[in-house]
Amino acid sequence: MKFRPCIDIHQGKVKQIVGDTLQLDNDLVTENFVSEYGSAFYASMFKNDGLTGGHVIMLGDGNKDSAIQALNEYPKGLQIGGGITSENANFYLENGASHVIVTSYIFENGELKKDRLNRIVDAVGKDKLVIDLSCKEKNGKWFVVTNKWTQYSNLEVNSSTIRELEKYCDEFLIHAVDVEGKRSGIQENLVEQLSKWVSIPTTYAGGVSSIKDLEYFYQLSNGKLDITIGSSLDIFGGDLSYSKVVEYCRNK
Repeated sequence: MKFRPCIDIHQGKVKQIVGDTLQLDNDLVTENFVSEYGSAFYASMFKNDGLTGGHVIMLGDGNKDSAIQALNEYPKGLQIGGGITSENANFYLENGASHVIVTSYIFENGELKKDRLNRIVDAVGKDKLVIDLSCKEKNGKWFVVTNKWTQYSNLEVNSSTIRELEKYCDEFLIHAVDVEGKRSGIQENLVEQLSKWVSIPTTYAGGVSSIKDLEYFYQLSNGKLDITIGSSLDIFGGDLSYSKVVEYCRNK
């Protein structure tokens, strides 16, 4: 299990927000934390601690410059997502991203568009692509949500869709949107199922607020999933020690 750090950028600033308050209107989100430091500060921290495979997420417009600062500070050490398309993906790779992360681009009107998926694979290569399958629960099943997590798709996250999409990407990133940013514990069923379904590197995000939560996550996932933690960390205004998380995951 690896700890995958995150840098979420909203309105040009590093923030931690409650995931299911994301709106098409940027002014209506619930903010857990707004940093006084820029994105490069956190990228430098993660570089110095030898953490690889973390991600920079651009939440809406006006975040490109801040994102590029992070990528330039830690070349090939961070992935980037948020508004990625086949047209702009190589720009971010050329500016230091190790991978690009896609969700909304490969969906239209709630449907997965294989032509768009093929287009971005052709543009950057399978080995540079991360598919974000961030999802919410509906009627006991998990469905991918797009457009800043405001719109349900008709793509259910299950063993068959995981197997199919693994053909197109190097990794998955999966936020449990119902608990993202709430520090209320992990989505146990989702973690347990994902650990059975995936065969490529997969990062889970959502709900970890203590070392006890981290230990439980490790047990439930049998060490098969990597973890991202945001709002709970002391570097983002929370109570959970970043250094203790780094140390715990290094020993797993």
